[in-house]
Amino acid sequence: MKRFERLEQIRRLDPEKDFFEIYRLTATFEFPWDYTRALELALYRTYAVPSIGRLLAETAELTDRTQKRYDDTALLLDTVVEHGFGSDEGRTAIRRINQMHRSYDISNDDMRYVLCTFVVMPKRWIDSYGWRRLSRHEMVAAATYYRTLGQHMGIKEIPGSYEEFERCLDEYEEANFGWDQGAREVSDATLHLMASWYPRPLAPMLRSATLALLDESLLRAFRYAPPGAVTRSLVRGAVRLRGRAVRLMPPRRAPHYARQNWEIKGYPDGYEVAELGSFPVPGVGGCPVPHKGGSADAPTE
Repeated sequence: MKRFERLEQIRRLDPEKDFFEIYRLTATFEFPWDYTRALELALYRTYAVPSIGRLLAETAELTDRTQKRYDDTALLLDTVVEHGFGSDEGRTAIRRINQMHRSYDISNDDMRYVLCTFVVMPKRWIDSYGWRRLSRHEMVAAATYYRTLGQHMGIKEIPGSYEEFERCLDEYEEANFGWDQGAREVSDATLHLMASWYPRPLAPMLRSATLALLDESLLRAFRYAPPGAVTRSLVRGAVRLRGRAVRLMPPRRAPHYARQNWEIKGYPDGYEVAELGSFPVPGVGGCPVPHKGGSADAPTE
């Protein structure tokens, strides 16, 4: 197989009807490393919305059990990519996601915003750092994939196109990004987790490198000192250089799923999808927020 042959395969498919196959080809064959990094950034930037960051701080899932939360989130989302919406595994993963979210009083607006990050941030990352830009087929397929996921989660008023997802994200961030002490603690814990995957002496450098990849709105929301221009240029240039190197390599012949990522540390002996995540009880037992009738009414599947 030649480097652009899979893209030609994608363009022969219908992005509305064959959205799942296109998304799987893009995320697991063409850009598995980039999708991992982009979805990490997608979830990370949601902390800058105080209602989201504050809730995550109150649950302590991302401050006290950071690696487990990272693992469980990646594995639950990836189960659907690997097995499909209609499979037993995919239905179980979505049921677990819904059970966790329904234990908290989360607004539909916040849920929809998080969904928007899953659509928009991978395109922005790949267009900046990937070995090629995303095609129109891949953009449409990703929007349809996450619109389908959002419907399974009971999210209302989901955008209908990539452009609508992007507009929704940008407008929501402009209106809602802001400072929150709890959100900053969650951000610090996440940066510490990412640095912990590498030898300890590299931690300060890795923290600076991560901050160099963040945009100004995120840095302001968390009140981080902006990295210097030289640091930002070097870091972003190095990631772009990686993309150019990948372009020269033979195309991947087997899919790569998140469960194969070395950053997943918590399940060396395997896992059961039904046991992933947390099992909070509304108002007690690890869930600090009782329902008030305003949360997204997500179905069980």
